[in-house]
Amino acid sequence: MSLFKKIFSKEKKETLDKGLEKSKTDFFSKLGKAVAGKSKVDDEVLDDLEDVLVSSDVGVATTVKIINRIEDRVARDKYLGTDELNQILREEIAALLAETNSGEGTEFYVPTDKKPYVIMVVGVNGVGKTTTIGKLAYQFKKEGKKVVLGAADTFRAAAIDQLQVWADRVDVPIVKQKMGSDPASVAFDSVQSAVKQDADVVIIDTAGRLHNKINLMNELTKVKRVMQKVVDNAPHEVLLVLDGSTGQNAFEQAKQFTAATEVTSLAVTKLDGTAKGGVVIGISDQFKIPVKYIGVGEGMEDLQVFNKYEFVDSFFK
Repeated sequence: MSLFKKIFSKEKKETLDKGLEKSKTDFFSKLGKAVAGKSKVDDEVLDDLEDVLVSSDVGVATTVKIINRIEDRVARDKYLGTDELNQILREEIAALLAETNSGEGTEFYVPTDKKPYVIMVVGVNGVGKTTTIGKLAYQFKKEGKKVVLGAADTFRAAAIDQLQVWADRVDVPIVKQKMGSDPASVAFDSVQSAVKQDADVVIIDTAGRLHNKINLMNELTKVKRVMQKVVDNAPHEVLLVLDGSTGQNAFEQAKQFTAATEVTSLAVTKLDGTAKGGVVIGISDQFKIPVKYIGVGEGMEDLQVFNKYEFVDSFFK
């Protein structure tokens, strides 16, 4: 099928295949049980398939869309065998995601007309936010970009220390103040430092609290406002990091954060350690915000640009 032309390098594809192994194994185990002893895709098989998709964290709304597409296909093709179901799923999910206007990237890229390009990273504690920032810094630096990190999560000393570890590991400068400092002040200093150093990218870490949306909204609004005193229209990107291993909870976090601040892109992490990889399909379909990155392992190279065709191809391989 033309949707599945080869895009990624062999190494990237192998990393993606390996990272989705648990999700894939779990899904096909459930699917195998659902179609056992049946040769034709009928209403009973479709009901069972619906259960499999929902229990694989694809999400109810996206599952309904997929089932409708397969029902149309069954009606059109008259007879479809269960042995064809894998290929049909692969094709219909790819076609569904093709209707979203994102997930077609292949490389780590920042616009050259905005310098420094300011990325503000948000997300609750424990989702892999700081690790994602470190890996992003590594990838941008590998592309020849000059990167500055800003430790504006000043509510936890551990967050500042962890970002410092990544800055040392990637060998990029970091701007920080002591714990309890004003996050907006750190963000201001970070962007100002990036301008002075003629940096290409500045990535700002922020506090991961969500228990009080009003406070979070006020804080992030203030952080944005002070950055704009240095760089017009900063931040250029607000990246929300979600933990893929939490499945449907990642949906909820996305809803909560998008209500609290203007999120422009998503990163879904920890997909290698979970069988809930289907959540990426649902999030990519349901949110008008593009999934930009996925985390499929612990290594520096294991943060990947999300490509919906490569993802579906690996999931249903």
